[in-house]
Amino acid sequence: MTTRAGGTYSGADMIVVMKAGATPEEISGVIADIERLGYRTHPIHGVEKTIVAAIGDERGKVQLQSLESAAGVEAVVPILKPFKLASRQVRPGDTIVELADGVTIGGDKLAVMAGPCSVESEDQIFAAADAVKQAGAHVLRGGAFKPRTSPYSFQGLGREGLELLARARERTGLPVITEVLDPHDVDVVAEYADVLQVGARNVQNFALLKRLGKIQRPVLLKRGMMTTLEELLMAAEYILSEGNSRVVLCERGIRTFETATRNTLDLNAVPVLKEWAHLPVIVDPSHGTGHWQYVTPMAYAAVAAGADGVMIEVHPDPAHALSDGAQSLKPARFAELMTGLRKFAEAAGRTL
Repeated sequence: MTTRAGGTYSGADMIVVMKAGATPEEISGVIADIERLGYRTHPIHGVEKTIVAAIGDERGKVQLQSLESAAGVEAVVPILKPFKLASRQVRPGDTIVELADGVTIGGDKLAVMAGPCSVESEDQIFAAADAVKQAGAHVLRGGAFKPRTSPYSFQGLGREGLELLARARERTGLPVITEVLDPHDVDVVAEYADVLQVGARNVQNFALLKRLGKIQRPVLLKRGMMTTLEELLMAAEYILSEGNSRVVLCERGIRTFETATRNTLDLNAVPVLKEWAHLPVIVDPSHGTGHWQYVTPMAYAAVAAGADGVMIEVHPDPAHALSDGAQSLKPARFAELMTGLRKFAEAAGRTL
């Protein structure tokens, strides 16, 4: 029984570390041996070595361990974390996720996603897209399907909103990210969006996560309001285990007893997730605080904490926004945030 953060774990999952210089034939042979034992394999090809994660149950544990004598194998090591494929034990280095041509999250560059909470009209999304593009954002955000606490609140424009986002992308060249709520909508959202977002309320919608694991699109996974960091990584594991390795984690605030802000932005999450997992981590200070005047300082704090990017709500007319106007920045304020963010990025050894 192996102790870990949040409890105990007693699994038989292993990583097979290949020797530096192991041949493709040796690697293929080990993968075939692992799969014959009933394990799923996830090869990770590094600069010097290849690691093969073997995910299964106790029945093949002894046989897996015997692979240490196979040609090209350096070691067979148990995976100690319950989140197997997200763990740094499987991939020690940081993962860089490509969102679109030339746009990445992770590494030395910070990524900024910005735009309105909801796509409301052509004029609104075009004005927001133009503004965030001019200020230096890398990705346009906007909701077409909106999960709302009240069934009487604006729920988004649906497919029309997706079409408007696609036209805004054509207009500005910015890749777009938007939320998907239902497993049945994954294909249509992927048809229009470059990145699919799982919102806080759906972080443990396992049917949706498994479906997103089967597509070739990056996924932004937001932490739930009452979700522990281990639960967030286990949610990511659902996507990774289905074959989609392009997962980005997002801290967006959790629910506590404090009422001065909409949520409590847990910046502890950034260094902890960075220590436990290799996936990129971004921060959403808009939802984290719920008030526009706190967004800029918390965006700066996120960069100082080591985040790989931020997600900021920007609306051309927040006072008349159909959702989340109180936490949205006007374009001029967003431009000011971007100017200051460059200085924080430089201090943190990053660039925009």
